[in-house]
Amino acid sequence: MTTDVSWRTMIAPYLKPDSRLALAQLLTTLLPFLAVMGLLLVALDHGYWIALLLLPVGAVLVVRLFMFQHDCGHGSFFAPRWANDALGLVLGVLTLTPYTAWRAAHAVHHANTGNLDRRGIGDVNTLTVAEYRALSRWRRAGYRLYRHPAVLFGLGPVWLFVIKNRIPFGHPARRWREWASVLGTNAALLALVAILFVTLGPVAVLVGWLPMMVMAATIGVWLFYIQHQFEHTYWESRPEWDFRSAALEGASFYDLPRILHWMTGNIGFHHIHHLSSRIPNYRLRACHEANPAFQVAPRLTFWSSLRCARLALWDTDQRRLVPFSRSRTA
Repeated sequence: MTTDVSWRTMIAPYLKPDSRLALAQLLTTLLPFLAVMGLLLVALDHGYWIALLLLPVGAVLVVRLFMFQHDCGHGSFFAPRWANDALGLVLGVLTLTPYTAWRAAHAVHHANTGNLDRRGIGDVNTLTVAEYRALSRWRRAGYRLYRHPAVLFGLGPVWLFVIKNRIPFGHPARRWREWASVLGTNAALLALVAILFVTLGPVAVLVGWLPMMVMAATIGVWLFYIQHQFEHTYWESRPEWDFRSAALEGASFYDLPRILHWMTGNIGFHHIHHLSSRIPNYRLRACHEANPAFQVAPRLTFWSSLRCARLALWDTDQRRLVPFSRSRTA
């Protein structure tokens, strides 16, 4: 069993960002993304079926760019803070995600993962079996609709990235930085879309760029979901809630093929990321492999993760996520 001192010692060698590695990651992702976008627009002039083959490639590269933005938000991609913030602001326009506002909400998520008393900010809304039973019939129906896979992974990504990220009202008015982040990103995004409309025409936007972004958003929502929504995850109330347990028990090790780890910016090593968000994505694998104490995290493969889509309620007695059917018998 690791103590606070020992696990901090184990992660220490992996905390320092390497701006050369970060720049290499950025160039080998951003340049292919721009190339794919160019090819996609050319392909639209020769038939939609050719363009369809390029949409998943572009979407995966957008996901990878979002993971770099994610690192920037934690101050871990580059060494200088100004470089992280500058890149994060630019990538926020490409990923439809206002950087400063997202960073604030995501910090709350990291500080409260697995804490039953601090749910609702930056995570997937999850009720306990008892809370669900106490709801009225209509509120139960609303929660069931919210947790339905067609909503979570169909309508949800469109709502979150295309619509919700455009609205500043989810942030307190006194937090002017978050409002400025949303409105500034909206202005830059509007200018970008206007340029695309004028120079390339509406077809390029509506048939090429927009579907690619929706596909990227869907992949991103699935990754975020599976990082914490699995059967034997971790939820606990204060004062029993524990940060290290929440990281190593409540964040999954998504054991994907190496190429998929590359595509997703190594976010599958999510237990390591929650143990220390200051570890850059390009050091997560090394930290995991060098420390057997961290390898006890719940392991999910791609195929086993698909079964997690039906889970919806936290059973406080059995200490596991269960489907709705268990709410009648638990």
